[in-house]
Amino acid sequence: MKYVIIGSSAAGINAVRELRKYDREGEIVLVSKDENVYSRCILHQYLSGERTLERLNFAEPDFDTLYKVKWMKGREAVGLRPADHILVLDENEELSYDKLLIATGSHTFIPPIKGLSEAENYIGFRNIDDIEVLKEVPKKAKHIVVLGSGLIGIDCATGFLHMGVKVVLVDFAGWLLNKQLDERAAQTYIDAFKAQGVDQYYGVGVNEVRVGDDHQIYEIALSDGTVLPCDFFVVTAGVRSNVEFLKDSGLELSRFGLVYDEYGRTSDPDVYGAGDVSGLSPIWPVAVKEGMVAAANMTGHMKKMTDFFASKSTMSFLGIHTMSLGTVTPPDDSYRVDTYDKNGVYKKVVSKDGVIVGALLQGDLAYGGVLQQMIARKIDVTKVKKPLFEIDYSDFFHERANLEFAYEI
Repeated sequence: MKYVIIGSSAAGINAVRELRKYDREGEIVLVSKDENVYSRCILHQYLSGERTLERLNFAEPDFDTLYKVKWMKGREAVGLRPADHILVLDENEELSYDKLLIATGSHTFIPPIKGLSEAENYIGFRNIDDIEVLKEVPKKAKHIVVLGSGLIGIDCATGFLHMGVKVVLVDFAGWLLNKQLDERAAQTYIDAFKAQGVDQYYGVGVNEVRVGDDHQIYEIALSDGTVLPCDFFVVTAGVRSNVEFLKDSGLELSRFGLVYDEYGRTSDPDVYGAGDVSGLSPIWPVAVKEGMVAAANMTGHMKKMTDFFASKSTMSFLGIHTMSLGTVTPPDDSYRVDTYDKNGVYKKVVSKDGVIVGALLQGDLAYGGVLQQMIARKIDVTKVKKPLFEIDYSDFFHERANLEFAYEI
């Protein structure tokens, strides 16, 4: 059996490991544009100098030897012919496969902002090449505007702290980390970044970047009329799946990216998908699991994604620890919301018809273990007798007559 994997990030690397667990002798070929393995989750630490490139690497030093992988580094997929089981690489090289995993991830979406096409001093924040450029920016720029305050935007802003530059965050959303946090939890970070000298503008867009004759941005005009000085612009506001090479392949694509099911299966029985290429923004742990699930199924060992929630994030910025799970902002009044907010600790559980559908923990994540027990055991929170945030592990160890342990409500 010949397996080909495109992409050397979370999904691709873990897929290789999983493939080798089930198939000791099959041929594995890894194709990647990147020359190195690195975690995108901590690129900001490379920007700030906290980590070296080697310390971004989450693969074993002898990864290709250990897993008997033919690694084609610095190569790009440019086409796919599923009927022929052929992946087309740059320079028109054709690579055959029996099973293919597409884990090509995503790239920064550069919005059509007035003036931006004339500028040179802007970049995305997505891969190691971007960071190599950004590491040099503080040597010549003093006013950096970051468009987007999602996880990537906050990573970027954090990386620039203590580098002698002025950082400004701009986002059309009402508050930072809008997908992960409610307004209350977000305010903790907003205040913390403000204390670090980061100016923030929420609920506004960028109308125009003003560019001089030297093709350098010198000002940015926001939709509310605010004008910001800027000598480097970083775009983190959106991503697009790396599926351009699939446009003539016949594989099913959505408006977001590659379509695959909970087994990693695409519309072609010998082609699988995992990670950011879906366009559904799976975070790192989800991408890892999707890669492992797809790899197992490629070898005929049926596995299925069984995560409680597709949206789950644990973050730590400026020493503030937060866990976000599922739906944290209820869409209507049919949801029950329980909160605890004392002494810098914020807890929130969102449920519907007794079932937990989302949660936020900030300042103290210890309750996360109890929360996971309640979710795993499908406990109906409407029947819980004691206050929800006073539940501890002892509540899960009541012995039944048949010697089983159960949560007692």
